[in-house]
Amino acid sequence: MEKRNLFKGFWTLFKSYWSSEEKWKARGLLAFVIALNLAMVWFLVQINTWYNDFYNALQEYQAESFWPLVGQFTGLAFCYIIIAVYAIYLRQLLEIRWRTWMTKNYLNAWMAGQTYYHLQGGTDNPDQRISEDINSFVSLTLQLIIGFLRQLTTLAAFSVVLWELSGEFKLNFGGTEIIIYGYMFWFSLIYSGVGTFLVHKVGRKLIGLEFDQQKYEADFRFSMMRVRENAESIAFYRGENAELEGFSARFKNVIENFRRLMTKTKHLNFYINGYGQLAIIVPLILAAPRYFSKEIQLGGLMQTISAFGRVQDALSYFVDSYGTIANLAAVINRLSGFTEHVEEVQKVKSRVEKSAAAELTISDLNISLPTGRELLNKLSLSLENSKSLLVTGASGCGKSTLLRTLAGIWAYAQGKISLPQNSKVMFLPQKPYLPLGTLRRALVYPAAEKDAPPDEKLIETLKIVDLPNLTDKLDVADDWTRILSGGEQQRLAFARVLLTAPNYIFLDEATSALDEPRELEMYKLLKEKLPAVTIISVGHRSTLFEVHDTELRLDGAGNWSVKEI
Repeated sequence: MEKRNLFKGFWTLFKSYWSSEEKWKARGLLAFVIALNLAMVWFLVQINTWYNDFYNALQEYQAESFWPLVGQFTGLAFCYIIIAVYAIYLRQLLEIRWRTWMTKNYLNAWMAGQTYYHLQGGTDNPDQRISEDINSFVSLTLQLIIGFLRQLTTLAAFSVVLWELSGEFKLNFGGTEIIIYGYMFWFSLIYSGVGTFLVHKVGRKLIGLEFDQQKYEADFRFSMMRVRENAESIAFYRGENAELEGFSARFKNVIENFRRLMTKTKHLNFYINGYGQLAIIVPLILAAPRYFSKEIQLGGLMQTISAFGRVQDALSYFVDSYGTIANLAAVINRLSGFTEHVEEVQKVKSRVEKSAAAELTISDLNISLPTGRELLNKLSLSLENSKSLLVTGASGCGKSTLLRTLAGIWAYAQGKISLPQNSKVMFLPQKPYLPLGTLRRALVYPAAEKDAPPDEKLIETLKIVDLPNLTDKLDVADDWTRILSGGEQQRLAFARVLLTAPNYIFLDEATSALDEPRELEMYKLLKEKLPAVTIISVGHRSTLFEVHDTELRLDGAGNWSVKEI
């Protein structure tokens, strides 16, 4: 990402919260946090002045001043500690509020209009972007902004102190005396400027390496999640060696990139530590002539060293924070990329017109693949209410894509689809989704668990679909996808249909894991319990012809035919 795009990406991510409905609370809290940080600087100036009094008292052996000065320091230090603790606490409070707002908005954008579905393959690890990158962006941004403002204030306050303490530095060139006022301040400014330029030269490649490291780590973690989700299939295939090979390849990327990151970090740390250690001895060397010439006392020397250190720290903020800035830049790249992909997906709209009609009506429907290959050309048909349609054809001819289009999640289509107004529609995929949690939650999904029917109704429905062994497990929380067989999961999906009682059911090979007698039984159950329901099915088995009225046959090249069964 280019510099201008990096700053644009940062501003886009940053401004959303600070111009949101929470802006006044957020701005007020930020102002209070900044005020506390400014108060910390004021106390540091007071402590710096205390250095002069304290060390002068030591040099003069003023025992009567020792304990009063210790008491003064104790009061200053106590106040500083209280302010510093609450400055961090309130910054973290602002951080969690900001993160909560951003997470909520990203989750809403990710789930809106099946964006999560359309993003498949376009953005790697969206879960990491939402869970980790938002947290990092908020935390690092506040840390850097507040730190910068504190150091800017420190620079302003201690520059005045250092200027006054530096006095004059006289140089003779060919009999001409040159006087440099505030020479320690000027040296600190030049030293920090050169240091900042060099640290960028040394560490700029860290940004790209940090970005890649997060990606490789997420890929490695995701590959292990895939094994957990598909453990049974892998076990049947005896695919352990193949999975280990995949793990090794992804982990190799993690290690190789981390080694490159180690090398660049080593170079940066050599520079930063050398820069920091040199900054310790430099003020002593610069202030020593004035001390030995008795222009200043020990207290003045210590105060000068302390002031120089504060100015140096402030001017070296970019040097000390370079690693953090590199990490933030990588986070901005990832979040900006994710945001762009979400916006691109949301701009892609299906050109299928939806309208109301007395029955399911499809008019001039064209469906194609993203590559442009045509699957269906000008499909037009009507299906009477309470009737059933079976969609058939060879594998890959577009049967499931037709259902995706009817569901409104396929963007590469145009035409017109009409349904009765306020009709309740339900789609059953081949592999039912069972959310983590209690069996009750899995049974009533996508309804919320709190809206579930009475247990008596749930138990009765489980018995109807021949799952009596589950009737006493409604409150058991577990991974039901792992526990239930494919056939049991599909029967559970039929139980959902009976509980929901939709007007239209679209089934995409939703009985593929059942034997033919059980498949026939499930369809007859729908007709018996929901006599007014209209059914549209995708399937291959000959038994399905017994429970459907009409066949729609696709050939995968755009052609189609309809006939009564």
